[in-house]
Parts: sequence; C-alpha cells; structure tokens
Amino acid sequence: MIVNIKKIILIGILLMIVSIQNLFTQQYEISFNESEELGNVHWYRNYDEAIVHAKKEKKDIVILFQEVPGCSTCRNYGHNVLSHPLMIEILENNFIPLAIFNNKGSEDKAILKKFNEPTWNNPVVRIIDINGNNLVPRINNDYSALTLSQRLKKALALRKQPIPEFLNLLELELASKQPNKISESYYRMSCFWTGEKQLGKLNGVLGTEAGFIGHNEVVKVKYNSDIVSNAAIDNYAKEQNFRAIDFKKNYTIAKKDIHYFLKHSKYKYLPLTSLQQIKINSALGSNQSAEKYLSPKQLEWLNSKEIEKQHTLLYGMEFKAAWDILTNK
Repeated sequence: MIVNIKKIILIGILLMIVSIQNLFTQQYEISFNESEELGNVHWYRNYDEAIVHAKKEKKDIVILFQEVPGCSTCRNYGHNVLSHPLMIEILENNFIPLAIFNNKGSEDKAILKKFNEPTWNNPVVRIIDINGNNLVPRINNDYSALTLSQRLKKALALRKQPIPEFLNLLELELASKQPNKISESYYRMSCFWTGEKQLGKLNGVLGTEAGFIGHNEVVKVKYNSDIVSNAAIDNYAKEQNFRAIDFKKNYTIAKKDIHYFLKHSKYKYLPLTSLQQIKINSALGSNQSAEKYLSPKQLEWLNSKEIEKQHTLLYGMEFKAAWDILTNK
C-alpha cells in the first residue's frame, strides 16, 4: 500500500514538472506565428522575463516595438525582415528577442512608457543591455533588413563578441539587393573548378558560375561594385593566371560543374544562400573547414547522421523553401 502511494506521489510530481515546463514553453513561444507582423522569430513577451534570461545567458536584448495587428508597413516588416532564416538565427541565438505591442495596454503599455515609445506606431527596434541602456542607435523610420543586420553586428562588436560569418554574408547579401549594384565579368582559365574556387574567395563577389565560351572554360562572376571594383577582380584574376574575357555572345552554362566541390560534399543537402554556397565551395576546394559559414541550425543539420536520407529531396531547392520544409513551417 505504501509503495503504491509513493508511486502515485511520484507520478503526480512528474506531471507537475511537465506542466511547468509546458507553461514556460508557451510563455516563450506565445508570439511565434501569432501574427505576420512578428515574422517567424520566437519572441519573449514579458520584459522582466527577458531580463532574467539575458542575465542568465549573458546576452543583450532586441526589443521590437510593433503594432499587432498592424498596417502594411508592420506586416511587411514581419515578412521582409523578420522571416529570413539567417536573421532569425542571429536574433534567437545571439540575443534575447522581446516583442512589445504598441497598441495594447497593461504590461506592454508600461514598457512603452519606460522607453518613451509612442503608441500605434510603425516598427521600432532597440538593442539594450540588462539595465535597459541602448547599445546602438534606435531603429526608427527604417524598415530594411540591412539596417537591422548592421545594428546587430555593431552591438556584438561593442561587446567584443565574435561576429558569426553567416551574419557577415547576410549583410553582404542584403547590401546587394539593388540591381544597379551588381556587375558581371568573365574569366578564362584552364579549369573552371579552380576558377570558381579562387574567385569565390574575394569579398564582394556575389556569385560564380562555371561555363564555356567557345571551347574555353570560363567563370562568370557577379559582384557588388561598391565593395570590389572590376579592376581589383581583374588584377586578382591575373595573379591566378586567369584571363579576363569581354566576348559573352556564345557563353553557355556548365550546369554539372557549378560549385563542383560543394556538390561533392554533404553540404549540398543543406538549405544554403547563394553566398554561403560560394564561400563553402571555395573553402572545400582549398581543403579548409567550411563550418564557420553555417548558422547553428545548419550546423545541426550538417552533423545529423540522417542528413542524406532526410535531405536528398531538398537538394537544389530554393533556400527559403527548403528551410521551411526542414523546420515544418
């Protein structure tokens, strides 16, 4: 009889622990997918709770002051800024993300008053320390993902924390969204595998593509002209014994040979941005580790023993679509 009572008590304690764990999980994820204005970030919704976690994890806090439900500007911020997988990775892994609704009362209104933020306003972002002090300038009237990525980098740098390479690549990707910033050049070499490997190392290069002009192996290079000039790429190519070519009329893609080293590794099963593909291909071709270019979630997938079985069908799929499938969004 005593044994049975002990078992009942033990089961009751276990059920209580599970209930408490579920409660904390709900508090943490309460705003996840709650509305499109919040994107796909797992936001905390309580300021004091965010401070507790920030102290425990030794992280700073990113506060999103957002109208929920909100206007098209608010919705677009959720779609265009807060739904990029790599932006979500940096927010959730390197910071404590906190969402404060600027059109609600109670606790949200108290935090608005604390930071002197207006109600019923478009998105505002602050990056603060555990004492509520701003680390970088408040983001207001700027709804670009580029500005947010730059402020996140600056906050990490102020704390002398390492800046993840995938965040550097994300910033370059976002800075190169405007078509007028993208230029193209063509280079001839004896082996376009080597060409892609070497040219992909350059900062500012956005894309490399193996192909042919006549019977010559060439690499088409896309680059951000604000970061690297055509002359700089030409000089670097010359050092590698590559020759710049102006003739583009008969250019054809060598589809099977693009990113050769990446395609012959397990990295090919991962959802990767085009910049990640380039940098990883160059690293693998140079017998260097490429893991530094991955986010925590990508690294987790890479080290999965079932990676080939689970991800084979995703090979070649667009980055965001493949990511959403793997995360069941």
